[in-house]
Amino acid sequence: MTITQLEYVVAVATYKSFVAAAEKCFVTQPTLSMQIQKLEEELGVKVFDRNKHPIAITAMGEAIVAQARIALAECEKINELIQSQQNKLAGTFRLAVIPTVAPYILPNLLEAYSKAYPDVKLDVVEMETKQIVKALRNNEIDTALVSTPLEENGIKEYPLFQEPFVAYFSKNEKALKKRMVAADDIALDKIWLLNEGHCMRNQVLDLCSGQIQRLQADRPYRYESSNVETLRKMVDKNGGLTVLPELATFEFGEDQQERLRYFEEPEPVREISLITNDHFVKLTLLQSMIDEISKLVPEKMRVQKKNRKVLRIQSAKLVQ
Repeated sequence: MTITQLEYVVAVATYKSFVAAAEKCFVTQPTLSMQIQKLEEELGVKVFDRNKHPIAITAMGEAIVAQARIALAECEKINELIQSQQNKLAGTFRLAVIPTVAPYILPNLLEAYSKAYPDVKLDVVEMETKQIVKALRNNEIDTALVSTPLEENGIKEYPLFQEPFVAYFSKNEKALKKRMVAADDIALDKIWLLNEGHCMRNQVLDLCSGQIQRLQADRPYRYESSNVETLRKMVDKNGGLTVLPELATFEFGEDQQERLRYFEEPEPVREISLITNDHFVKLTLLQSMIDEISKLVPEKMRVQKKNRKVLRIQSAKLVQ
């Protein structure tokens, strides 16, 4: 049994295809198939049922793949140990970020991180939370910046900061007469929301007590966006209101700032964390990412205060 064979087994289990696994492992499909067959012969069991499409994992194969993931993670600890002793960071670090955080963190993070750790190659991708959890379980990424708590088995959370939500109104909304607003001031029949699949959508509905039956009820059309910036433009052009994460407002002009309102206590916030799977071992790299992200966030967000309400992600399990 070799490390390479275990890597091939995990790749096939992840991509449900010998061809796709071979491409990801940068080998030919016959080479990968031969090595897995040798491993199966050595173990005396079948890991994969090749008669099914896509490739299925046998019952014994499930246990073998799970143990292979642990074994590969343990092997990675050797590199982590060496880097820790040499006080030098290098290698590839695969990061995913949810779309409602990426525009406000990534532009500055990529430049700052590459200067601080020039020997680390960052592979960064935007994903929705459901995709991120699946990718972490499959070891396709190392860590991800998401809204938490997720309460997912096998996922570790490292909270970084709490970001307030703020209300953004069109010029003719009555709520602008108030210095601060309450959840009751958020009229769901006038609100612009992200579409389903975004955890921030669920958090806003949580803020508004889930009154989804009123959602855009009086409009002659229904529109939901996949982009936070589009929500702001919809309010500017078509009226109504939206709820935004505070980081999205830092580049607002004076007119836009005047139409922002913070919420009364308890202030609604979302918790932003880096998450990994249980087998993750690149802790030195993880700490470097925590440090660099923390530098980009206002101090008031890094301090957990009383009289805040962390809005939940309503789906109890993102991935079945």
